[in-house]
Amino acid sequence: MNSLLKNRRILEECLPATEEMIKIQQDKLMQKGFVFKYHTHSYTNKKNKIYYFCFDYGFLPLENQWYLIVRRKEG
Repeated sequence: MNSLLKNRRILEECLPATEEMIKIQQDKLMQKGFVFKYHTHSYTNKKNKIYYFCFDYGFLPLENQWYLIVRRKEG
C-alpha cells in the first residue's frame, strides 16, 4: 500500500493543479522513486490506449520513454 500511495503522490506532484495532463520522461519519474509495476487499476480508452492508475492519478506510456500523466475527472 505504501508504494501505491507514494506513486500517487509523485504523480500528483508532477501534474500542476491548473493542468489536465502533462508529459514527463520516464527517468524523471524514476528519479522521484516511481515504481511502474504498482498501480490500482487500468483503463482502456476507445483508441485501445491503456492508462494505469494510482487511485485518481493515471499514466499512459508514450513513445521514447515518455509518459502522459492525467487526473481522473470527477463525476
